[in-house]
Amino acid sequence: MEGIADMGGTSGWGPARPPRADEPVFAEPWQGRAAALTILATRVSGRNADAFRHAQERLDRAAYLDEGYFGRWLNAAELMLIEGAVLAPGEIDARARDLRGEHVENPPVSVSVSVSVPESARPDAGPPTAAIVAWRSAPGSLRTIDAAPAFAVGQRVRAKNISPPGHTRLPHYVRGHAGIVEVIQPAAVFPDTHAHFLGENPQHVYSVRFDSHELWGEGADSFSVTVDLFENYLETTS
Repeated sequence: MEGIADMGGTSGWGPARPPRADEPVFAEPWQGRAAALTILATRVSGRNADAFRHAQERLDRAAYLDEGYFGRWLNAAELMLIEGAVLAPGEIDARARDLRGEHVENPPVSVSVSVSVPESARPDAGPPTAAIVAWRSAPGSLRTIDAAPAFAVGQRVRAKNISPPGHTRLPHYVRGHAGIVEVIQPAAVFPDTHAHFLGENPQHVYSVRFDSHELWGEGADSFSVTVDLFENYLETTS
């Protein structure tokens, strides 16, 4: 889907500053708590890492940018909890007002869920099935598959010019452009299906090098950009 999260390759954001060598993991204590709450919210709501990324890319511009990196995490966590029928829409604001002494009642939690979530992953579903336990504890995203890679190192490939309606890790700025396969990475879970609980669909991942002039025209500075792309994102060039 097209959203504020797909910022790569766009202009108008100012210079990118490298982090300080002594930069802490969390600059302020609330950021560490936000990270922990988001991890917990992902599990409680029955989501996975790709569904979390999809929640972030569906935030509006203010929710994505105005409160910083970990504020974005909290906004995505709230969205996942609402869609997982753990929180009601507006419940966080109601609780905050109640803590300020306004005596606001919490809105009721809707039993409907706006996105596809396995029934056994929902908070009120009772003991999880063996399948859902395995899904929650899967060893990361890397997988071993029998299929041979469709593309070879040194091969010229093109990123498909597509606009998936749901989650995707295909950056907009490389779509329709050609590059060279530099490395074939281990196979991994395909985020476009995994985020929507449509299966892992593991496949090979390729590090593809793009020339800056291919991406941004002859007026661009001369450099190259390497992007890791799933096999489904690529096609051969003539």
